Amino acid sequence: MYQAIVFLPLLGALIAGLFGTKAFKGLGSDADVYGEHHGTAHDDHAGHGHDDHGHHGHYDGPAWPMYLTTALLCVSAILSWIVFTSFLHEPHAEKVELLRWINSGALSANWTIRIDTLTAVMLVVVNTVSALVHIYSLGYMSHDEHQPRFFAYLSLFTFAMLMLVTADNLVQMFFGWEGVGLASYLLIGFWYTRETANAAAIKAFVVNRVGDFGFALGIFGCFLVFGSVDFDTIFAAAPAMAGKAMHFLSWDFDALTVICLLLFMGAMGKSAQFLLHTWLPDAMEGPTPVSALIHAATMVTAGVFMVARLSPMFELAPDAKTVVVVIGAITAFFAATVGLVQNDIKRVIAYSTCSQLGYMFVALGVGAYGVAVFHLFTHAFFKALLFLGSGSVIHAMSGEQDMRKMGGLAPHIRITWAMMIIGNLALTGFPFTAGYFSKDAIIESAFASGWSFAFWLLVIAAFCTSFYSWRLAFMTFHGTSRADKETIDHAHESPNVMLVPLYVLAVGAIAAGFVFKDYFIGHDFKEFWHGAVAENEIMHAMHEVPLWVIWSPFVAMVLGFALAFLFYIRNTSLPVKLAAQHEPVYKFLLNKWYFDELYDLIFVRPAMWMGRFFWKKGDGFVIDGFGPDGVSSVVGDVTKGVVRLQTGYLYHYAFAMMIGVAALISWFAFGGAH
Repeated sequence: MYQAIVFLPLLGALIAGLFGTKAFKGLGSDADVYGEHHGTAHDDHAGHGHDDHGHHGHYDGPAWPMYLTTALLCVSAILSWIVFTSFLHEPHAEKVELLRWINSGALSANWTIRIDTLTAVMLVVVNTVSALVHIYSLGYMSHDEHQPRFFAYLSLFTFAMLMLVTADNLVQMFFGWEGVGLASYLLIGFWYTRETANAAAIKAFVVNRVGDFGFALGIFGCFLVFGSVDFDTIFAAAPAMAGKAMHFLSWDFDALTVICLLLFMGAMGKSAQFLLHTWLPDAMEGPTPVSALIHAATMVTAGVFMVARLSPMFELAPDAKTVVVVIGAITAFFAATVGLVQNDIKRVIAYSTCSQLGYMFVALGVGAYGVAVFHLFTHAFFKALLFLGSGSVIHAMSGEQDMRKMGGLAPHIRITWAMMIIGNLALTGFPFTAGYFSKDAIIESAFASGWSFAFWLLVIAAFCTSFYSWRLAFMTFHGTSRADKETIDHAHESPNVMLVPLYVLAVGAIAAGFVFKDYFIGHDFKEFWHGAVAENEIMHAMHEVPLWVIWSPFVAMVLGFALAFLFYIRNTSLPVKLAAQHEPVYKFLLNKWYFDELYDLIFVRPAMWMGRFFWKKGDGFVIDGFGPDGVSSVVGDVTKGVVRLQTGYLYHYAFAMMIGVAALISWFAFGGAH
């Protein structure tokens, strides 16, 4: 069963990718499969002057690739739930060795599927969201001319993530880690005829290389210190290394702290934490289903999973955990403040993802690993719901993404409106929704651990989250429409193939927290986790915080809602006045704290200058000038001189011979005398 869960998406990706556009053309087309919905196909950026979905005409190729990949993903998702429910009744751990992989000297890394509670949770998250995204894409991408390639990439992305979460050693995890990076590059830049999509894909790839460099060094460090990359071997040997130093360039460093910080650097890149976060909003250039998959279940959760998997090591490196808390809290606050003023509907949700990942890392840093994974679990449902819901809005608005050009959409797309409201309630932590149980638990664990800095930043972020979430809802669905009449008249509900995934995700957004809270973070959490993550006293202490701490995120949520209602329903002129009065602050947030400009100044321009310098001066002037080009020019000059001597006149040659004879006689007369 485990092999099927992991490799069915790969099978679908290979078949669809290799044969989807080449063979079996006669097996049928997807044209008109969905009836009236597909009179138009909508691109996320059509409102910005781009052709729908970046294609010219509609797809008339075979329909089977998208059905095949979707069916295989659905089977994988069902099997994942079967495995997960078995862990609810009887948690256990097992390994399935597939093949011998690397065996070189002391380095041994076999290809093994590691199944424990943490893996079971991730299998459900990844495969459920991926299957629903595949189903949603049947409608959303039905007219894209590169449809088989899209579904192949989606399935490849899912397989890479499954390889990552089932890894039994660091090298196998790194394989999945890089596979996810590759697939994200392919999907973000899916509409490769667009410069913005290509730039976003390259940006994601390059920024992640920075983090992955740290991850690779962390793996080297593990092998250097422990002599192994196998998780069980490392975890068994880690306590003996606690407090011991490693010598590097005449300095002594705490070995576990260095290794954990290097590994966390990889997590910062993949999970878009502060300083390595800049790629995440730009990833919106990909199709909306890609945004949902990247932001809800796959790439960005890889870093959280990695730290949770390596929690026995992080528990022994308190300084590294401190860095995790600080980076997580700053990320949660930073992204929430930027989300306050964004106008692109998908970018608001993207910054929300960035902020929620910050919450997860705070939980990891204070040692509440189960709480972090619980929020990862619940977040996948409501964040996928919000992204796919925004795709439905964009579909209704003929590709428009700017919320300033929306408004009054609720009567036209009632179901989408209801689904987005459910997603908002879960994200903001409305009582008894999924986010309420997991997000509030993180805030309580931050307080219980003594991290007042992180606690207050998370509470402020909760206020901002509520404000920008309801701002999105009010600007999009309520008030007076700001769209042109033709667009509003055309606005219509998405077809069932796009709505059914929203229904399923809405159920998860409402019920996932209440149903599973006792397993993940309840008093019986030890039995559920069964050693899959490290355990400490914080999981008990978080249940004993003062009442005002428990109420603080709720109060923040209500205040955020009230302010958004005042600004965007009661008095819509207030935001404009406020932005004008505090223009520097508004521009600071609108320009994302100027990180892109800062990085451009510090890294991009110097790199471009150095590249140009070495190209023109180093390569062109020095190497070519004194090398191939220099030698050839000298040979050419000498040849030209020799050619001039060959005049063809007899008296010239006779004169040259006389000079030669005279020189020879002179040498014999004077030089030969010695």
